[in-house]
Amino acid sequence: MIWWCCSGICRALALLALLFPLQERSCWGLNPSSGDLEKPPHSDPDPWDVPHRNRRSWVWNQFFVLEEYTGNEPLYVGKLHSDVDKGDGKVKYVLSGEGATSIFTIDENTGDIHATKRLDREAQAYYTLQAQAVDRLTNLPVEPKSEFVVKVQDINDNEPKFPDGPYLAGVPEMSPLGTMVVQVVATDADDPTYGNSARVVYSIEHGHPYFSVEPKTGVIRTALPNMDRETRDQYVLVIQAKDMVGQMGGLSGTTSVTVTLTDVNDNPPRFAHKNYQYTVLESLLVQSVVARIKAADADIGSNAEMDYRIMDGDGPGVFNITTDEDTQDGVIMLLKPLDFETKSIFSLRIEATNRNIDPNFLSSGPFSDTTSVKVTVEDVNEPPVFSTPLSKMVVSEDAKVGTSIGRVSAHDPDNSNSPIRYSIDRNTDLERFFNVDALSGVISTAKPLDREANSVHNLTIFAIESHDPTQIGKGITLITVQDINDNAPVFAIDYETLLCENAIPGQVIQTISAVDKDEPLSGHRFYFALAGPAAGNLNFTLRDNKGETTFCVMVLLIVTMRRRRKEPLILEEERDIRENIVRYDDEGGGEEDTEAFDMVTLRNLNVIRDPNVRRDVTPDTPTFFHYPSASRPSYKSLPDNVVFREFIWERLKDADVDPSAPPYDSLQTYAFEGSGSVAESLSSLESLSTDSDQNYDYLSNWGPRFKKLADLYGNSDSTTVLS
Repeated sequence: MIWWCCSGICRALALLALLFPLQERSCWGLNPSSGDLEKPPHSDPDPWDVPHRNRRSWVWNQFFVLEEYTGNEPLYVGKLHSDVDKGDGKVKYVLSGEGATSIFTIDENTGDIHATKRLDREAQAYYTLQAQAVDRLTNLPVEPKSEFVVKVQDINDNEPKFPDGPYLAGVPEMSPLGTMVVQVVATDADDPTYGNSARVVYSIEHGHPYFSVEPKTGVIRTALPNMDRETRDQYVLVIQAKDMVGQMGGLSGTTSVTVTLTDVNDNPPRFAHKNYQYTVLESLLVQSVVARIKAADADIGSNAEMDYRIMDGDGPGVFNITTDEDTQDGVIMLLKPLDFETKSIFSLRIEATNRNIDPNFLSSGPFSDTTSVKVTVEDVNEPPVFSTPLSKMVVSEDAKVGTSIGRVSAHDPDNSNSPIRYSIDRNTDLERFFNVDALSGVISTAKPLDREANSVHNLTIFAIESHDPTQIGKGITLITVQDINDNAPVFAIDYETLLCENAIPGQVIQTISAVDKDEPLSGHRFYFALAGPAAGNLNFTLRDNKGETTFCVMVLLIVTMRRRRKEPLILEEERDIRENIVRYDDEGGGEEDTEAFDMVTLRNLNVIRDPNVRRDVTPDTPTFFHYPSASRPSYKSLPDNVVFREFIWERLKDADVDPSAPPYDSLQTYAFEGSGSVAESLSSLESLSTDSDQNYDYLSNWGPRFKKLADLYGNSDSTTVLS
C-alpha cells in the first residue's frame, strides 16, 4: 500500500484517524485502475466485530503547489510511498504525464516530488500526472499505474483591468441628480473561487463633485443637478478598480471616462441689437439679398434652428425673409423693384423663433425674439423710361416721304430730369424707311413704303439722356402699313390646257383662277373676259363665276371636222424590227437565262391583263401620274411625251409581280418612238393649243384638193371655217 504526504497534511490525516477510529469501518481510497475515490458498500453493523481498514495499494489525494515561487531550491510538492517498499532499494518510483521531468521531478528511491520551475496559475491551473512503482531489477510494476493532480494554488498577483476602456459617454445637460451615465467593468485574472484576489470594488479618483460611481457595480451617475452644457460641455473622469475587496495590499487598475454633456433646447434665440440699419441702391435687382441678420442661440444642432418672419412694416410684398440652413442667418430678399423717387425708406419688424421647442424648458421662454430693421434706398442715375413701352402706329403704303406717323415719349425718372434725345436703332430699320425727330420723338417716313414687301415694321427707339449719354432707354414701336389697291390681279399659274379630239360641245375644259397681292377688307372680286383675238373665236366661250375663279368652256361648233388619220401603233410584219440585248448578271444561269422579246408587245398598248397573275408584291417604283387604279385612263388619252414612260413603268411593275419571271436581271431595250408621226399632228385643235411656228399657207398652192386643208390649218381667221 502506497501512502502520499504533502508537507503537514500527512500529520493532520493521522491525527484525524486517531480521533475517529470507530466511525468508519473502511477508509477512502483510490481505485488502482482509475485513481477515483471508492467507498465500500454498507452492511448491517455487528457490535462484536472489531473495526478494521481495507487494504489498498495506493492511497492519496491531489497535491498543491504555490504559484510564483521565487526560492532558490526546488519547491517540495509531496511524497509517494508504497507498502511494497521495505526500504531495501528494490522499488523504484516513476513519474509521467504533464510537466513530468520538465517541471516536476521525483526521487526514484524515496518518492519525493519537487517543482523545478516557477508556476503561473493564470497560465495553467493544474497538471495531471501518472505515478508507478516498479521492481528495480525486473522493471515490472509492483503497484498499478494511477493518476493524480497537482493543482497550482493562487496568489494575488494580477491587478484588475478594464478591457473596454477608455470610455466615451454622454448625458443630456440639465439632467436630474443621479442620472446614469455609463457602467464600467473591470476583470481580475486571479482565481475568483479562492480568497478575495479577484473581488474588486470601484471608486472615482477624479471627477468629483460632478459624478459618482457605485462601488460594486461600476455604474457612473451624475452627482450634481442641472449641469449646463453652455458653461462646460465635457468632463474627464478617472475610475479605479481594486481587488481584495479594496483592502490594504490589494492590487488596483484605472481607466478614464470622457463624459460629454449633450445639448437640449434650454436657450431661446436673442438678437444682439434691437435696431438694424441697411442701405441699398434703387437699382438692386429683384431676388437679390438686401441684408443678413442673425439671432444668437447658445444651443447647437437642431436646438438652434429657427425661422424668421416679417411681422409688419412698410411696403408689404416688397421684402421677404428666409433662413439660411447652414448659418441660421435671416436673409432679407427683394421681391419688387425699388424706386428712390417713390419711396426711399422702409421699416420692418422681424421675429426669430426656435423650430424645436422642448416642453420641459418652456419656463425658460419665450423661445423667440424680435428686432427692427430700417432699409434706406439710395438714388442712382437711371436710364430714361418710355411712357408706353410698346407703341403701335399705322401708315398707308402710299404715304409720301416725310409723312408723320406718330410720336414716342420718354422721361428721365431721376430728380435731375435730364432732357431726352431720340434715335432709331438702325439694326431694326436697315433700309432706313423711317426717321425720328431727336427732340420731339415724332416718327416719319423716309422712303416710299410697299405693304406687299413688308407689312409690319418693328422699330427699337433709343431715348438718351442729354446730360449723361450712357443712360439709354429702349422702347418698341410697331408700324403697320395699310394696303391700297396698287397691284393688278395675275393668274395663279401658267395654264396649258389639253383638249381631247372627241370632246363634246359644252364640256368644261379648264378652270382658271387669279390672285392679287393686295388685301381688300371684304375679299377680292375678279371679273374675267377673253382678250384680244380670242374674244372673237366662236370655238370657245368664257363663263364668269363672279368670284375668285371662272369656268372656261370650249364648244365644238364644227361637228363635220375631219379627223386626221393617225398611223396605227402596230406595224406591218414586213416593217417589224426586232432587237435583243441579253445581259448575264447571274453566275449560275448560263445559257438558260436568255429571253427574246417581241416588239409587237411593246407596240400594243392595250394588252389584255391576265386576272390570275399574282399581284402580292408591289414595287416601290414611283409613277409620274397619280390617279386611282379604278379610273386609270387609257394610253391614248395621255400626251405623247408621257405615253412611253407610263408604258415602261407598267411593264416594270408587271415584271416585278410576275411569279413566272426568271430570278435574274434582264436588260431589255425597245426601238419605240411613240404613237405620233414624224410630221407631228395635223389636228386643228392641237394647232390652236400649241405655240408652233409652222405655216401651212403653202397648201393653197397645191391645188383644189388641198384647199380644204389650207382653210383648216392656214393662218386665216377661224370665222372662215364656218363659211
